[in-house]
Amino acid sequence: MKYFNFAIVASFFCLWLDSLLSNDAQIIVGFILILTFGILHGANDLLLIKKIDINKEQISFQKTLLYYIIVVGLGSLLFWIIPWFALLLFIIVSGYHFGEQQWENLEKSSLFKLFEFTYGLFILMLLFNFNIKEVQEVIHNITSIVVPENYFTNGLIINSVALVALGIYFSNKLVEFKNRWMLETFYLLVFTVIFRVSSLIWGFAIYFIIWHSIPSIINQISYLNGEVSWNNFRKYICSAFLYWVISLIGIATLYLLFKDIEIFNALFFSFLAAITFPHVLVIFILFKKK
Repeated sequence: MKYFNFAIVASFFCLWLDSLLSNDAQIIVGFILILTFGILHGANDLLLIKKIDINKEQISFQKTLLYYIIVVGLGSLLFWIIPWFALLLFIIVSGYHFGEQQWENLEKSSLFKLFEFTYGLFILMLLFNFNIKEVQEVIHNITSIVVPENYFTNGLIINSVALVALGIYFSNKLVEFKNRWMLETFYLLVFTVIFRVSSLIWGFAIYFIIWHSIPSIINQISYLNGEVSWNNFRKYICSAFLYWVISLIGIATLYLLFKDIEIFNALFFSFLAAITFPHVLVIFILFKKK
């Protein structure tokens, strides 16, 4: 709870910065945040896999690394062969992942997982609807498909109805959910203000870093080391450093090959999606084992 109080203050501080920074400056700072804390929060997946020890037997580092590379490679290949399907899958997977992080440790039923997905997807649909032109451009650069504006609007409406229906159901079923529902609804109002005022990259960076990546890092440090401290945070960074650098090299290579900012934005999100797929699987297993 203390962290989320900080998150609210930090979010509105970023909105204040929005009035001071030019659009280009917002893009630069947004990318820097995503490339630091954003990428970092998924860079310790191999260590988490080792800690989880799914089959109760030691899996070799080489085999674990191979599996991880295969999943990332398949994600990248999917964007190359069927970009529209890969992008749709990325949105679906990210929606569930965001909702799972927001509602962790509350309920493990399949229906509640549907609620988590609906909640996370609602956040993405909010972001998309307040930045339709920019989102259309990114989608077109990735898939060569122009998505009509009403698709975003209708998607948000349908998602809202599903979210409210599932919210009412779980409010009547789970006391803990009922106690958190009003607070989480307030968070959604905060996200609405953020996305309404900010550009696509800046709004996404605020949510992705402050509301998702940093809480995820805190959870991972707690799981790996038992408690959250500056010393354990330093250990976390040291163990993730190599994979973080490799990711940055991959992104830098994309930028050098495609310096056109519109193409780079599309490729950047594609790359982010490719490394997101194995991360979401690892966190899903982690929460399941808790």
